[in-house]
Amino acid sequence: MNFQNVEPLHTDFGAQITGLDLSKRLSKETIFDIQEAIDRYSFLCFPDQSVSDDMQLGFTKLFGEPEPSHVKLGQEGLIDNFITIGNVQDDGNALGNDHQKTKFLTGNNVWHSDSSFRIVPTYISIMCAYEVPKEGGKTEFVSQRASYKRLPYKTQVSINSLISIHDYVFSRSKISQNAVTPSHAASLPPVRQKLVRKNPGVGEKNIYIGSHAKEIEGWSFDDSRVLLEELLSGTTKNDYIYDHTWKPGDLVIWDNRCLLHRGSGYDADKYRRRMRQTRVKGTGSTLDE
Repeated sequence: MNFQNVEPLHTDFGAQITGLDLSKRLSKETIFDIQEAIDRYSFLCFPDQSVSDDMQLGFTKLFGEPEPSHVKLGQEGLIDNFITIGNVQDDGNALGNDHQKTKFLTGNNVWHSDSSFRIVPTYISIMCAYEVPKEGGKTEFVSQRASYKRLPYKTQVSINSLISIHDYVFSRSKISQNAVTPSHAASLPPVRQKLVRKNPGVGEKNIYIGSHAKEIEGWSFDDSRVLLEELLSGTTKNDYIYDHTWKPGDLVIWDNRCLLHRGSGYDADKYRRRMRQTRVKGTGSTLDE
């Protein structure tokens, strides 16, 4: 990796990289360096970028196949590679706290890995910041790779071969019983995922959990919840969290294979927030890794 200006953001993971204009044509060497940095740091922030949808989608395609929004696909049958995060709509109007769309987005305020409820989950998410609130609106991240390393060896061995069931309806029903439309729910049946994954680039293992992880295959629901809650609690202790304060022009990449993240909330009646997110689809099922 040949970046000149790399600033670590947390002892477990994360780096800020400056001096690189992502709107310009990137060499194969630079793209390789970014991929290597993703494997190494899991979270990358490139500040002060000249962001636009065209720039972001082109950048996204450098790393694989864009992943369509499951919300647009499930609710409307539409293919859309962008997700708007925040209360500012495409027409420039801002929605308040009581609007249905604002309430739906509060589902992002629980620990999760993007699209872990899909057979082929997300590889990386890329988010560009346009408008950010003066208070709140941060995003928190934790490393499931570091969490796995902290587990006792006996625990690592005992969970290495387990399969977990990830279920979008299960996680969203904690917000509201009506959070997911029937067509959306039908498009996302529960899926099987490895509980422990291995990064092919660096060879390190990580647990793979979050709010979408419902239960362990072959276990009772109660026993499953005990293990999953224990793993989540151990992963998300305060000292292990990196709290990202967004600035307009930030372009952030995070590795969903090994990071969990959540929003921290903000007052949508008082502030405007507009972020645009794209995702790169993984290369296959976790069961084939």
